Amino acid sequence: MKVSARNVFKGTVSQVLDGAVNAEVVLTLPGGNQLVAVVTMASIKSLGIAVGKEAVALVKAPWVMLMTDSSGFRLSARNCLEGKVVKVSDGAVNAEVVIQLDGGTEVYSIVTRDAVAELGLKPGVSATAVIKASHIILGVPA
Repeated sequence: MKVSARNVFKGTVSQVLDGAVNAEVVLTLPGGNQLVAVVTMASIKSLGIAVGKEAVALVKAPWVMLMTDSSGFRLSARNCLEGKVVKVSDGAVNAEVVIQLDGGTEVYSIVTRDAVAELGLKPGVSATAVIKASHIILGVPA
């Protein structure tokens, strides 16, 4: 599968919480980190998403927000993944920042160069990737 999303997370569905219209799906990644996605019940049925099944989570890099000091903050975003910056690639306006989670998974984010400077993002700096559950697209093997 080839996709334009910079973040392609392969994992195993560890929980499905059904609702009237949407379901909350927890995907456990190989390193133990978890992602929570919100998808429609129609998608759950059509994709056959169930606990124990393999799935892939797609997240475009511009949808990943970054924080450098998450202490004392509670966010409505379900996915706050802590790690360390391993790479910053500058562009004319934006920069790509790569954060490595404790389990080894890498998360890619596109932020402005101003944000990189303001947050002090550089290799070795602790940072949190923030991803809304509604920004995660799930797929399953055919």
